[in-house]
Amino acid sequence: MPRVSGVDIPPNKRLDVALTYVYGIGPYLAKQLLADVKIDPAKRSKELTEEQVAQINQLIERKFVVEGQLRRQVMQNIQRLKEIKAYRGLRHIKGLPVRGQRTRTNARTRKGPRRTVARKKSVKEL
Repeated sequence: MPRVSGVDIPPNKRLDVALTYVYGIGPYLAKQLLADVKIDPAKRSKELTEEQVAQINQLIERKFVVEGQLRRQVMQNIQRLKEIKAYRGLRHIKGLPVRGQRTRTNARTRKGPRRTVARKKSVKEL
């Protein structure tokens, strides 16, 4: 099981797919990386030599921000928005959708499960 940027990538997947298991590397970036290192994307990750794994690691380390460093950077950006009380920061604080989605319906992923509020009985119901 090859280790790229501190992540064990799956051995039986195609290399262009296996590299996407590293946080910060998507399908496009994985193909671009493999083109730079001149490795066939259809090759399985278990077929890589130690030298090829080292080449991939060096290229990722030199060109891209991935894994822990990227997660830390994203968290710092969110924290900055919260501290300066920007609109997006306030949405993060309140646990509401940040990117303009509607909240009247849907938005359950951000808001969590429904909390039903007891209704006040009207005069007609008595």
